[in-house]
Amino acid sequence: MRAKRIAAWSLAPLLLLPAGARCSGQNLAPELTARQAQELVQQALGKEISAAENSGHPMRYLLRKVTPRLTTTKKIVESSDGDVARLVSVNGKALSAAADQREEARLDTLAANPANQDHRKQSEDADTERAMKVLRALPSAFVYRYTGPGTSAAGPVETYAFTPNPGYSPTGMETQILTAMTGEIAIDPFAKRVVKLEGRLQHSVSYAWGILGRLNQGGWIAIEQAPVADSQWRTVRLQLAMTGRILFFTKSYDTLEEESDYRRVPEGLGYREAIGMLKRDP
Repeated sequence: MRAKRIAAWSLAPLLLLPAGARCSGQNLAPELTARQAQELVQQALGKEISAAENSGHPMRYLLRKVTPRLTTTKKIVESSDGDVARLVSVNGKALSAAADQREEARLDTLAANPANQDHRKQSEDADTERAMKVLRALPSAFVYRYTGPGTSAAGPVETYAFTPNPGYSPTGMETQILTAMTGEIAIDPFAKRVVKLEGRLQHSVSYAWGILGRLNQGGWIAIEQAPVADSQWRTVRLQLAMTGRILFFTKSYDTLEEESDYRRVPEGLGYREAIGMLKRDP
């Protein structure tokens, strides 16, 4: 692990900086030109895109989701047929025996009806494609400015502020939001991976001239990543707070998701096998 991190560090454009500045921990911002900062961020984002397109080994993990009304914890197993989930607690309390039996019955019904899982997989794939459109746009949608070194739970990071690129043209509704967002991104200089991204809407964003919907000014999102099992990088925390309108309905998004206890599962695992895992280890 350490050898890989050192090798990645040795390739980083930060080696363009004087050795004394790299080792001293002083603010490095004056040493990086705008072009160097942009190139370094684009390298890291390129690695994120590559990792997303080659998802790596499937995992199982815990998903804790917090909303103003409810907190749930689910066990998730990734399979070749899509994710499978089992609810294990609500508002910090384990399920009652009756509720747990209902979860067992739900999983049995899912195993007996592959069409239901097919529908879920199609929905997951559509969500993934929308997310990939945004991810692929990040290198060109923003202008990045180096703001100096920082720290994270995983170690040192290099931080950058970002603002909309006036020359960027969004390709759809998914990327329209980027034209109104500013924020900060933190990069692990060893792994050249994004550790954290925080963005906030500086003005409201409308879709299709406001006919389809609108996201209001002040909404924000924060995403944190970290290396987990087998040194894979995964999202460990996502927080979203936005308000807006979709068609004729006002919507409010206030959600925190935390993912933990990542463990590798076999390649090619089918969804029925994933269900079996969840039933054996509830």
